[in-house]
Amino acid sequence: MQFSYRGKDSSGGVHQGDLSAPSPEAAASELMRRDITPLSIREQEQSESLIAQLNNLPIFRKKVTLDELIVFCRQMHALTKAGIPLIQTLRGLADTSRSEVFSDVLNDVTDRLEGGSTMATSMQAHPKVFSELFIAMIHVGENTGQLDDAFKRLSSILELERDTKRRLTQAMRYPTFVMIALLGALMVVNFLVIPKFASVFSKLGADLPFLTQVLVGTSNFLLSYWYIMLFSIAAATVLIRRWKQTKQGELIWDRYKLKMPIIGPLLELITLSRFARNFASMLSAGMPVTIALTVVSGATDNAWISKHLKEMRASIERGESLLRAARQSDMFTPLILQMIAVGEETGAVDDMLVNVADFYDEDVDYSLKRLAESIEPILIVAMGVLVLILALGVFLPIWDLGGAAMGRG
Repeated sequence: MQFSYRGKDSSGGVHQGDLSAPSPEAAASELMRRDITPLSIREQEQSESLIAQLNNLPIFRKKVTLDELIVFCRQMHALTKAGIPLIQTLRGLADTSRSEVFSDVLNDVTDRLEGGSTMATSMQAHPKVFSELFIAMIHVGENTGQLDDAFKRLSSILELERDTKRRLTQAMRYPTFVMIALLGALMVVNFLVIPKFASVFSKLGADLPFLTQVLVGTSNFLLSYWYIMLFSIAAATVLIRRWKQTKQGELIWDRYKLKMPIIGPLLELITLSRFARNFASMLSAGMPVTIALTVVSGATDNAWISKHLKEMRASIERGESLLRAARQSDMFTPLILQMIAVGEETGAVDDMLVNVADFYDEDVDYSLKRLAESIEPILIVAMGVLVLILALGVFLPIWDLGGAAMGRG
């Protein structure tokens, strides 16, 4: 958001101008950092052209990919470690970026840096590109003078996230292909095969078995009302997506995802592994526990687990230990709680959390390898039942007609 401000410096001089910040509070903090006491901060009304509005729609908006962010973090780590000025580094990366969207983002961040903003504040203007965790790590790196180390940590975090997504996609590829094939076979049978048999049976005037009547009725319904079915599916999809965007809907949906058979425990392991590693990175960078929990809970992509993390932060703010807060959350196994306890006793919570993340990652690897093996028997049984129903529904009348013909003969 763009704000107009007016303020005074320590010598009494009046300053006014424009400032980009995600909120009025962030704008006030940025002015205080510049030794300017804000007198007034007003949000500017921004009018967008039709093309800009279309580009902001999810359908047309291009996204910065995870691979581009990883390459950016690696390059920033190498260049900042070599001592190259930050603005020069960002300009160079913006000019050499293959993504026009990311190039525009980097140019905007550089412009804000030249205007006196910090790098973390400049990145806050692009929440679709830089997550809360990303910005928090950059903020800590700037304040501690270890920006290169912050980019190195971020590249490691993003690489783990990318690898997990790739492995999950690979594990789900076979079940997804089988499900699409089953749906395709059902459509072909209902729209092409059964109507042909139904016309033959009606000409012969034979009494159809119950299973065949069900198949013929289903086929006739789909042939007559397929457009209503498509509309209903599309409407239900839109309504569910809108419901999921509400706070309560997101909470219920994310809780349901963790309880889904087979896939639910895996999603919970992935989310907790990401939490443990991100939380460890925050603590090792020198961030206080409560602030680190706030950042990590905001960066967690599951609202149900994020709710528990915020409850952990509230417990710690009331004076409870990390171990007690973690135990009350009911999210961690006794082994994990024991490792957190050892970390608190030895003063190395971040190291213990890295071990926790490694432990979760091993479980994730094992679960991903077993995912296809777990789903495959279910798919085979479903396919067998489907083939059996279709075969009996189609061939039972033929057998009956054949038996009746032989009896007459």
